[in-house]
Amino acid sequence: MNHAVNDGVWSGSWVAERLGVELEGDDGLRALLGLALRRNPKRAHLLVSNVLGKHVPQSPSVVYGHGIRLGRRVAALLGEAEAARAVVLGYAETATGLGHSVADGLGPAPYLHSTRRPVAGVARAGGFEESHSHATSHLLLPEDPALLAGDGPLVLVDDEFSTGSTVLNTIRDLHERYPRRRYVVVALVDMRSADDVARMERFADEIGARVDLIAAASGTVRLPEGVLEKGQELVARYASADDTPVAGCGSVVAGPGRAAEPHDVSPRAPEGAHRSGRVVKVDLHWPPGLPDGGRHGFTPAHRARLEAALPQMAARTADALPTGARRVLVLGFEELMYAPLRLARELEQLIPAEVRYSTTTRSPVLAVDDPGYAIRTRLAFPAHDDPADGPGERYAYNVAGAGFDAVVAVVDSVADTPLLHAPDGLAARLAAHTPHVLLVVVPSYVPEPRSFSERPAMLPEPLRGPAFSSYAPEEVGWLLQDLSDVTLEAPTEEREEAIQSGGAHYAESLPVEYQPSEQYQDLFHTALDASAARLAQAVGVVTETVIAERSPRPVLVSLARAGTPVGVLMRRWAQFRHGLDLPHYAVSIVRGRGIDANALRWLAAHHDPRDVVFVDGWTGKGAISRELAQAVEEFEAKEGITGFDPEIAVLADPGSCVRTYGTREDFLIPSACLNSTVSGLISRTVLRADLVGPHDFHGAKFYRELAGADVSVAFLDAVSARFPEVAGTVGTAVKELMAEDRSPTWAGWRAVERISEEYGIHDVNLVKPGVGETTRVLLRRVPWKILAKAGAGADLDHVRLLAEQRGVPVEEVGELPYTCVGLIHPKYTRGATGADGKAVNV
Repeated sequence: MNHAVNDGVWSGSWVAERLGVELEGDDGLRALLGLALRRNPKRAHLLVSNVLGKHVPQSPSVVYGHGIRLGRRVAALLGEAEAARAVVLGYAETATGLGHSVADGLGPAPYLHSTRRPVAGVARAGGFEESHSHATSHLLLPEDPALLAGDGPLVLVDDEFSTGSTVLNTIRDLHERYPRRRYVVVALVDMRSADDVARMERFADEIGARVDLIAAASGTVRLPEGVLEKGQELVARYASADDTPVAGCGSVVAGPGRAAEPHDVSPRAPEGAHRSGRVVKVDLHWPPGLPDGGRHGFTPAHRARLEAALPQMAARTADALPTGARRVLVLGFEELMYAPLRLARELEQLIPAEVRYSTTTRSPVLAVDDPGYAIRTRLAFPAHDDPADGPGERYAYNVAGAGFDAVVAVVDSVADTPLLHAPDGLAARLAAHTPHVLLVVVPSYVPEPRSFSERPAMLPEPLRGPAFSSYAPEEVGWLLQDLSDVTLEAPTEEREEAIQSGGAHYAESLPVEYQPSEQYQDLFHTALDASAARLAQAVGVVTETVIAERSPRPVLVSLARAGTPVGVLMRRWAQFRHGLDLPHYAVSIVRGRGIDANALRWLAAHHDPRDVVFVDGWTGKGAISRELAQAVEEFEAKEGITGFDPEIAVLADPGSCVRTYGTREDFLIPSACLNSTVSGLISRTVLRADLVGPHDFHGAKFYRELAGADVSVAFLDAVSARFPEVAGTVGTAVKELMAEDRSPTWAGWRAVERISEEYGIHDVNLVKPGVGETTRVLLRRVPWKILAKAGAGADLDHVRLLAEQRGVPVEEVGELPYTCVGLIHPKYTRGATGADGKAVNV
């Protein structure tokens, strides 16, 4: 049975000729659609999609490919920044799999589909009516109601866009609860009339939002007078002539149909499979806790888990298929469309047989065995999932008589009931038309009850400038909470006493912001002028390495605060060299306490964790590298979210702690010379129990009052301006770098351990290697002494100046793997450094 054309006949010609229905539109419209007659008093005709995978068995690659391409068009329409904030909503039952595929193509994005199955303990977050449907009420039941509460674009996906009423009902309902500025409507076909188009435009004006539409094809359906009555007459005539009543179910097959002929195939029940009559039950080993679809929400992290498990699940299915099977159908179940589709697509790539995909449906449609009609055969069987609206008839179309050697029926566990296995149930109906039926049961995902008191409705959207930071809003989103109104600063000597005595953690307070003297500011600008090209080269090398080795479209996640300027520069390089508009966020990581787990949850909900690349300015002894690796491992074990790569990408790796870097030289990165005034006026991050709850982002302050001294954007612009002059050498440097052995040697860590013992400190946390870390010691801590590599030149001018102002000795050392090392006194008391122990006013 062909899909769009049978023996050269369009699969809508039967209805068109008898009912006078005309289909007009794009050249490819008839390839996408056929026509059938509904058994529905509200509408006569049914547009039957040949690429949806609902009524017409189709190649799963074709079905999935249409959704992916539509998702990519949405991404192009929205742009990188808006696409990263989008949420996709699909319509039950026909578009649940299409919507999921669009979400995959979009970025991927968090996904939810409406449902007609109420679930105990899950609060309703919205609902709407579908006026022309046989089953009208749609429920929205996200596990996290916050999924719909953001202000990013909402992408609504349906198989066809006929009048627009369903979409308008949805937007109207949700806009009252969660108003937003932009909606995108996506469909395989747009069949609206001119009046319908105008109505949507008026509606968008009324609510003050932009509503765009994307479709694979467009056209119109022209209906003659009295079409509903004529359609009902046709249905009555052909149904009474051809339907065969069956016990407890009504009609089973309209049209002659035929049982599939066996092709010398031999059944087998592999390990993990259970045979019951002609039905073999196959255990996929579905990942524990992974949702079976988007009924309660499906995040990019869920997608990553599914992708990882699909090859083995397809292999188990392939092992259960009969030897020699030439034609196989994977049959999904009503709203359960995406998981069977992905399984079918994986199976299609694994076995030599022709694989097709479709699903069962609630939709009552007349079947006529004619080449010019889209629904050739119909299997009817009783509903087997205890539906809330009571028992009823369900259908599988174009399965009987299609010559399938095996059917893999995929249902969720709620639907694995005695009615499924009854003599007139789906399993038996399939077994009458194919020699082999494999039954796959996917665990129905039911969220654990949650209350708003336990976790807020949603993690907030990232903070952005100018409300938070002096960076432009597109440069970086801060996954932090704003503590600008809280007094957190403490004198340097008090912080040091508390930290070293164990009475407080360094992240529980902030040092008083260092205000540079005019002499020090001049030194910063001199250093920037001298090193801008060197910095630009390192930015280019590390960014090109990330794009080549980590992800073609990475999500840059800077470790606040030192990593943030580097992340912005990497984003600018990607724009300059590749025209990419990469998302960039800043998150908090705290030594001894790990990375902000809520920030990781937000990232996993909005992006594929495999695309996330953590960014920092430089490595010292590698403590943060180790901290991040341990934190990510613990997070993934606890949350079941996988895919994050904990290796940091840095501008400079003098400690030999990572594989992704711009250089391993220990040179002056001017952004290390200052604090907030070169980092968007943002403080270092704060983690204190009375300010940061278990479901809050870590905190930070925005020092608006320091705007007069801010050089954050000037620093970025100075380095970016040198991109064109280093572009040629970056490519050569990257090739040379990739040819080298970049395995971390942790030479810096060993050097720190040696220095710690030689100077009697016995605590590696008080040894701060490298120019950047030494500068931090002088700006934020109470230093003991500075070790400088003999012969170090201008890279240490600012260090020498700060040391002089703090009364700290600088000791030149011959054998030193770093340009310099800052030492914090191991037994700090006031005056132990020989200085007054107070922040120096310079």
